[in-house]
Amino acid sequence: MDTVLRGVRVIDGSGGPSYRADVALAGGRIAEIHRETDGGPRPAAARTVDGAGLALSPGFIDMHAHSDLAVLRDPAHTAKVAQGVTLEVLGQDGLSYAPVDDRTLAEVRAQITGWNGGAPGDTSVAFTWRTVGEYLDRLDHGFDGHGIAVNAAYLVPQGTVRMLAVGWDDRAATAAELARMRQLVAEGLEQGAMGLSSGLTYTPGMYASDAELTELCRVVARYDGYYCPHHRSYGAGALAAYEEMIALSREAGCALHLAHATMNFGVNKGRAPELLALLDSALDDGADISLDTYPYAPGCTTLVAMLPSWAGEGGPEAVLARLRDDTTAAAVRHALEVDGSDGCHGVPIAWDTIEISGVSDPALVGHVGRTVAERAAERGEEPWTTARRLLIDDRLGSMILHHVGHEDNVRRIMRHRVHTGGSDGILQGLKPHPRAYGTFPRYLGRYVRELGVLSLEECVAHLTGRPAARLRLPDRGLVREGYRADLVLFDPETVAAGATFEAPRTLPAGIPHVLIDGRFVMADGRRTDVLAGRAVRRTPGRRRSAPPSAESEPPPPGPYRHPA
Repeated sequence: MDTVLRGVRVIDGSGGPSYRADVALAGGRIAEIHRETDGGPRPAAARTVDGAGLALSPGFIDMHAHSDLAVLRDPAHTAKVAQGVTLEVLGQDGLSYAPVDDRTLAEVRAQITGWNGGAPGDTSVAFTWRTVGEYLDRLDHGFDGHGIAVNAAYLVPQGTVRMLAVGWDDRAATAAELARMRQLVAEGLEQGAMGLSSGLTYTPGMYASDAELTELCRVVARYDGYYCPHHRSYGAGALAAYEEMIALSREAGCALHLAHATMNFGVNKGRAPELLALLDSALDDGADISLDTYPYAPGCTTLVAMLPSWAGEGGPEAVLARLRDDTTAAAVRHALEVDGSDGCHGVPIAWDTIEISGVSDPALVGHVGRTVAERAAERGEEPWTTARRLLIDDRLGSMILHHVGHEDNVRRIMRHRVHTGGSDGILQGLKPHPRAYGTFPRYLGRYVRELGVLSLEECVAHLTGRPAARLRLPDRGLVREGYRADLVLFDPETVAAGATFEAPRTLPAGIPHVLIDGRFVMADGRRTDVLAGRAVRRTPGRRRSAPPSAESEPPPPGPYRHPA
């Protein structure tokens, strides 16, 4: 044996009762679980960790991460490692860096620099890949062939695929363009992607019709993957948008995972039960649905994402040209402040809810930490004038915190039977959302220990077993003999998020040890130099000849789908 974790409280990720045991590791896997009630000799190993007072769980799986470049730029990646995250799902919201060609790589780098950095001219990451397979290979290689900090899975980004095949036009795809998109999605899945993501309030992915999305989801269904949409509204049209995604995925025969499944803005206060009733009805009728949320009320995105979709047609340079033109800029303002743009989820924008959290140009740092309304008052101008100038001067790279969520909705949704955890963590900016550094310990500390919204066993299942089931991972997500030794040791009495909105990069407390493949990436509360992370690819050979009927679909993912 390599390591024994002695006398730990095992919370195995199934949702079942915890128990005391010695857990022995060998060759990167769980070799033996010797329960306190078992007879015979206890396992021994070269290294023993005293687990008194500690809980042992599977490593946490971040179902919605924006670390696409961070894992290649920062070998420590303590934002996630210190939380106990051992696997992140990248390629979210329909926008990422594969598959691309030279043109679309430059365009997507410019579009999501606020999420990930990596703007054109940034040399901190060498963009040596173009295909999904090449990106996953690059993750395997990591830093000088030694891997990356955590494991990473990938979703084919539908917006990037549309950028490649159609461009930035707000129109229906031709038959030839649709065929190319289907091919690109199939190739990405063949090369190891887990499914398809969309960002249906982000250009150009939002220009796709339901019919187009359904055709792409039919491809995903054939590969037994899942569709992960950031759907068309989290505001005025939220329930209709959820209904749209459920109907679309069922028509395609495709599993559905709802990204950051929130109910935001004043129009949705107290309406989480309506969403949950919608989900329960579909689940009871045989739909394969799961969702993720982060345990915070405010959201986070780019400032440019608030603009109406027509302003984004043609790509980033076209957006800047429209903002510079007074007549067109006035129309953008009207869409934002009067109509409620589709980028702002159909709700007229309230500038006092838009806090600037990061800028790409250091000269603009004075905006960070203030709402647009506050900054405008300081400058003696109208909020739109401040926002417009910032968008132009920062070349659309500004990030925002959007203070439009509701705590009651957050708590109700996290209790749901198909809920999983996802940070939606943006690591860029001077004042990022604390969810990037605090999501998983906040679940365990605030919502389990302090508020009792979930039991500890339930919460761990939400963060481990359920996500692994959604990803169809046969040997992760549970503490079982033979499973990979991706594990977290934490103190249930002290685990807590250190990150706050005032100090968002503070590391958590109460998580002394994190292991990936049986190797300590955190030991005694400190980051080691171990790079044990690799790309986690879709299980080869899982392919259906045709989309399944609703009757033949697998049951919804949950803590009990793994073998006992």
